[in-house]
Amino acid sequence: MEEPTQEDSDKLELSSHAFAALQEFYSEQDQQKERFEELKSAAERKDSEVEWSMKMFAEDWNASQFWYNEETARVLAKELLRDSTCETHIAVVSAPSAFIHLKDLLGRENWPHGKPEICLLEYDQRFSVLPEFVHYNFERPLYLDPRMKGRYDRILCDPPFLSPDCQTKVAITVRWLSQSQLNKDAATKPRIIVCTGERMEETIHKLYPGIQTTTFEPRHAQDRLSNDFRCYANFPGGQWSFR
Repeated sequence: MEEPTQEDSDKLELSSHAFAALQEFYSEQDQQKERFEELKSAAERKDSEVEWSMKMFAEDWNASQFWYNEETARVLAKELLRDSTCETHIAVVSAPSAFIHLKDLLGRENWPHGKPEICLLEYDQRFSVLPEFVHYNFERPLYLDPRMKGRYDRILCDPPFLSPDCQTKVAITVRWLSQSQLNKDAATKPRIIVCTGERMEETIHKLYPGIQTTTFEPRHAQDRLSNDFRCYANFPGGQWSFR
């Protein structure tokens, strides 16, 4: 019987490391699933003490899911909430990590002028545990409850794909949701924030009249996304200026 060579030993050692990494991966998946089920149960009980966190929702890179890091989610949530009242209506389109931070802020801080109405338009059905969830498929941009038309005066969107087709269809949704659809003479125009790739800048400027590129640069968790991202808005923010 031949003695194992050094090459064989290296292969065995590599296999051992790979197996350990695989075990760790499955263990993390099991823990995440367990936390998600706890969250789902709490949401069904309408438990007001639920602490919402993106740790409950794993990214699906095949579905172009890349969550914002904490700082980016915080900045966007605060901009949506700035000067808000109980009469403010906020829609977040395909940006669940910003929405979770928004919801967390509303639960933790005092709002002397009342809390705004919020909703999340999102394709991923896992977020249906949120009472504000509205299922949304950008391929059918107007397939929504008719009562949502012209209801929102603050809208954040992050189109899932960096393509003109996706960007255009999401823009159709944003315009339809915007209060300006019903009140053309509104004294205060709806606040629109779009977060997407830098290479979409020209497209965004065409799709959203009056929108400008800001100095704020959205970042993603652990910098997983290699594309340069930009934040576009039609209003001066407390966290940014225009380029």
